[in-house]
Amino acid sequence: MRFTGRSCLLGLTLALAACIPSRPSGSGRTPERVDQVVVSIPLPPVTAKPVRPAPAPLEAAVDRLWRGFDGISGIAVRAVDEGWSVERGGRRRLPQQSVSKLWVAITLLDLRDSGRAKLDEPITVRPEDLTLFHQPIAYLVKGEGFQTTVGGLLDRALTHSDNTANDRLLTYVGGPSAVRAMIAAKRLGDIRFGPGERLLQSKTAGLIWQPSFAIGNGFEIARSRLDPAARAAALDAYIADPPDGAAPVAIADALARLARGELLSETSTRYLLDTMGRSVTGRARLRAALPAGWKIAHKTGTGQDLGSRNAGFNDVGLLTAPDGRRYTIAVMIGDTRRPTRERQQLIQGVAAAVAAYGVGGTDSAAAN
Repeated sequence: MRFTGRSCLLGLTLALAACIPSRPSGSGRTPERVDQVVVSIPLPPVTAKPVRPAPAPLEAAVDRLWRGFDGISGIAVRAVDEGWSVERGGRRRLPQQSVSKLWVAITLLDLRDSGRAKLDEPITVRPEDLTLFHQPIAYLVKGEGFQTTVGGLLDRALTHSDNTANDRLLTYVGGPSAVRAMIAAKRLGDIRFGPGERLLQSKTAGLIWQPSFAIGNGFEIARSRLDPAARAAALDAYIADPPDGAAPVAIADALARLARGELLSETSTRYLLDTMGRSVTGRARLRAALPAGWKIAHKTGTGQDLGSRNAGFNDVGLLTAPDGRRYTIAVMIGDTRRPTRERQQLIQGVAAAVAAYGVGGTDSAAAN
C-alpha cells in the first residue's frame, strides 16, 4: 500500500494503523479486511534562529590588533545575546595561568547547586597548603592554620587571584580530576585544566616541587640557580603544549553560556559574576579601556617571565554596555618578548573596539 504525506510522518501513520483492530469473525470465517487510514498532520518547519553577522568594523579592528602584536596571541569576542563572534588566533591552545581559577569556581558552585557544597562551610588553610607566587593569604596562616569559609576562599581566589586560596578550593572540590569532569560534563570545549599551581609552575620553570619552595622566596631562589638553557627548554615545552592551555574561543563561549544561565543556577550565576566584578587584578587590562557606564566581570592570568620573555598574559571576562547588551572577551598572549605595557595595550585595544561597537550597536562604529 502506498502512503502519502511527509516521510517524517511514516512512524505516526504506522502507529495509528496498528491501533485499528480487525473486526471479530465467527469460527471458520475469513476476517474482514479493514483499510488502514493514512493521517497527515502538517508540522511547522524547524528553522535555526538567525545569527546576526559579526560587525565588519569590529572584525577589522580585532584583525589589526592581532596582526600588529609581536608574539603568539589569541583573541575572541562573542555577543552573548546576538550570537555573533569575532576571533583571530582564537582556536589555538594558549596558557591560561590564573584564568583557570574560573573552572574551579564553576566546579564549586555546581556542587553547591546540587547540595554537595556550602559557601558558609568552615575550612582551614594550613601551612602545608601554601603554594607560591601571589598568595596574600599566606600572611594569615599561622600555627594550626587560618580559619575561614569556602566562600571566603572563593572570594580571595577570584578577586585577588590568590594561588593558595584557589589550590585549597581545588582540594575541597575533589582535585583536578573533578574540574576536568565538570569541563567535560558541561561541554565547555577546548579547555584544559592543569595539575594545580605548585606542580604547574615548577614544571614550567624546570623544577620538581619541594615544600620549601612555599616558604618566603624559596621558589625564586631555586629557579635562579637553574641553568638558563634548562629553564628555556622547560618554558619552550610549556608553551608548545600547555597543560593548562585553552582556546580563547572556548573561553569566550563558556563565559557567554555562564552569562545566559546555562552553566549554573540563577543564584550561583549571579554570585560568580558579582564576585568577578569585584576583582582588583588587571587594572590596566580590559577594565582600563571601558567608558563610563560599562560593567565588567573578569579574570586575569599572568605566567612566568624568563628575561624579557613571558608565557601567559591574559584577561577574559563579560562586558555589559549601558543599554544592557553583553559581550564576552578572551585576550590571551601565549609567548612574547614585548614589554608589559604593550601587552596591556593589546588587551585594552580589544576592549575599546568592543566598547566602540557597543555604543552605537551598528556597523557604523568606526574601527579606529
